[in-house]
Amino acid sequence: MSSSTPLTYDVVVVGSGAGGLSTAIAAAHGGASVLVVEKADTCGGATAWSGGWMWTPRNMFAIADGVVEDRSAPRAYLENRLGDNFDAAKVDALLDGAPEMVEFFERKTALKFVPGAKIADIHGDTPGAGTGHRSVGPKPVSLRKLGPDVAALLRRQLYETSFLGMGIMAGPDLQAFLHSTRSPKAFVHCGVRVTKHMFDLATKRRGQQLVNGTALVGMMLRSALDLGVEIRVKTSATSLQTDDDGRVVGVRLEGPDGAYSVTATRGVVLATGGFAQDIDRRRELFPRTPTGNEHWSLTPKTTTGDGIALGESVGGRLDRTLASPVAYCPVSIVRYRNGKEGVFPHILDRGKPGVIGVLANGKRFVNEALGYHDYTLAMVEQVPESEEVCSWLIADQQYVRYLPLGMAKPLPIPIQPYLRSGYLTRGRTLRDLAEKIGVDPVQLEKTVAAFNIGAVAGEDPDFGRGTTPFNRGSGDTANPWPNPSLAPLQKGPYYAVKVVPGSFGTFAGLVTDSSSQVLDDNDRPIEGLLAVGVDQASVMGGHYPSGGINLGPAMTFGYLAGRELAGAKTVGAHA
Repeated sequence: MSSSTPLTYDVVVVGSGAGGLSTAIAAAHGGASVLVVEKADTCGGATAWSGGWMWTPRNMFAIADGVVEDRSAPRAYLENRLGDNFDAAKVDALLDGAPEMVEFFERKTALKFVPGAKIADIHGDTPGAGTGHRSVGPKPVSLRKLGPDVAALLRRQLYETSFLGMGIMAGPDLQAFLHSTRSPKAFVHCGVRVTKHMFDLATKRRGQQLVNGTALVGMMLRSALDLGVEIRVKTSATSLQTDDDGRVVGVRLEGPDGAYSVTATRGVVLATGGFAQDIDRRRELFPRTPTGNEHWSLTPKTTTGDGIALGESVGGRLDRTLASPVAYCPVSIVRYRNGKEGVFPHILDRGKPGVIGVLANGKRFVNEALGYHDYTLAMVEQVPESEEVCSWLIADQQYVRYLPLGMAKPLPIPIQPYLRSGYLTRGRTLRDLAEKIGVDPVQLEKTVAAFNIGAVAGEDPDFGRGTTPFNRGSGDTANPWPNPSLAPLQKGPYYAVKVVPGSFGTFAGLVTDSSSQVLDDNDRPIEGLLAVGVDQASVMGGHYPSGGINLGPAMTFGYLAGRELAGAKTVGAHA
């Protein structure tokens, strides 16, 4: 691309995750010309590696199921959970916009959803908490159907959250895999899925059955391309261009053909995915991260805060007032024979019956079945300053036979490779295991004995595990004990996996108003500059009240921003 070539678009979007693509699609649908630039060689960012679920209260699927909530219910839940970080204008924009966003994409684009009818809010004892019907996820789709142009752009499934590279979707698909050795119907389902995946690998050299985040990004890419959105990968935004009044009017890009400038007549949108891989900002902002390296993010290596830096360069500022700068997730480190390391998110196993989490003192420290952010935050806050921030998930032989422990899969998948690599540690007795992993052996025995008494009765007197719909939904319906989230650890050998702080991304982003316009130090909008996704400071104020509270706002505020940039306020459901 020649540096002298004049290029002009109505809207330039920097980044191709949920927020960026949502903005681009809504703007293009409203008639705007749109360019999306992505510095990686594929699109989707952390969204493509996510579960793909979005928190979208009062959506059309809930209404179709007869669940008609007034806005006051989810609003009260957020007000109670966010406390001093509750921003009424932004929350109201989210709650009003989310149903419109869902209906727009479902009715007007290639993106289709499935309802999260049974996905409860995390803190079920908080007033206003929902027991389901507040989420939507992407409908599974075949990559063959989306086409080769989408395949060329789409980031692949994260290996650690797949089975041989095949994504497994939360819900019936996941439950079938968890019960494949206990249910003939589930076994057949899994056999068909795996056989199709192997055929796809043999014929296409990649899986064609898209679920979760890859399905979401794949369908959004199809939608964007169908609307004429231009997408350029391997292209970085190096600076913003402003006019004499300080309005952002374009962006300087650098791609395979060199550096060049692009004019944006209506606005530039920052959607680069936050700064989870920026070591310097992690060192500055993340608790218990003195060098910046004591943290393992699940985001791509390209999420280095480019959008934040661009916004700051023209007067924007990073919000440092949030309850947490990071959207935590407990992770374990997977070391492969070729010397590479992977990061595995402990989303699934912590709430299953027959597993507990302990610190080096041998004591439990949290309700393990709470959200991933809650578990990690408790770990960060409760490990003594003189010790490494980590915990261990402990399970017995019965557990590992039927349920996953981190990256290790249940039967018939062999567990030996994980023992040989040191990912899992095994001990004949609890004392033997504790000595191998450096945990207080006497206290661990006491902890398990006390936990077992409660688990047999279906109770957890210490932390109340299994008392909320979210807890019970994280458990196992095949559990023979009274509570789906609780079972005693009774039969050796025992197993442990080490868990350390990780994240799905960052909460701390650029300060914006409820229309996603970036604000300066005086809280005045910087004309022509918007931020969505996690380049925008989280509407949740650094809290994690429900699953999907990153993607839901990213999709919603992206949709609203794109609609406004197109100058077509009726681009949504009633267009």
